[in-house]
Amino acid sequence: MSGAVDTGMDKAGVITVLLLLALMVAMVAGFANRPQFTYQRPVVEKMADATSDPKGHARQYREKELDERFQQAVAMLHAKQYDFAIKALHRVIELAPTMPEAYVNMGFALIGKENYKASADFFNSAIELKPYQANAYWGLAISLEQLGDLEGALGAMRAFIHLSPPNDPFIRKARSALWEWESTLKRGPLPDNEQEWIDRNSKAWVERNGPEADSPAQPDQQIPLRR
Repeated sequence: MSGAVDTGMDKAGVITVLLLLALMVAMVAGFANRPQFTYQRPVVEKMADATSDPKGHARQYREKELDERFQQAVAMLHAKQYDFAIKALHRVIELAPTMPEAYVNMGFALIGKENYKASADFFNSAIELKPYQANAYWGLAISLEQLGDLEGALGAMRAFIHLSPPNDPFIRKARSALWEWESTLKRGPLPDNEQEWIDRNSKAWVERNGPEADSPAQPDQQIPLRR
């Protein structure tokens, strides 16, 4: 009788973890798929003359290319064409090396490629440029969780919650992540076969229940271009 009860409890525990991990995968997909963190686009009333104002003309041309490349990268992110997004974002960073949104979007593109070490580096770069860039902490938390650094993931997700407005739709999901990670740290890692089964079924659940897109954050800043 006791053995049957223990088996039932084990199954219940695995099902609970499965649901939590499915939620986590859905969180990543939902956050990465929402329209990506725009910037203050340049307003060009009239193109400068290349002969009389060569510097002004060159600056406006760089601003135009920056805007086109950034929008291309966003479109490629939404289409899950991560290689094309990465290529466009490399050019954006060349043109505007201090634009935190470019580093954040690069981080999400690299999450799409499952290159979590590189994505964490880009999110950290965005945070160095703008310590209050909340979405960078979200991406960093997801990257660190995938790298097995749950302590670091907890810290980054707490920063995301602290910096986000109370009505942000991802606050609830962030708190669920904190609970799940804290529970994992308390109980220790699952056996390999259970973890493999959970990961496999979590992905299947997300494929059947894709999250809807949310509204983007709207940073308000001028972007300095490389001269």
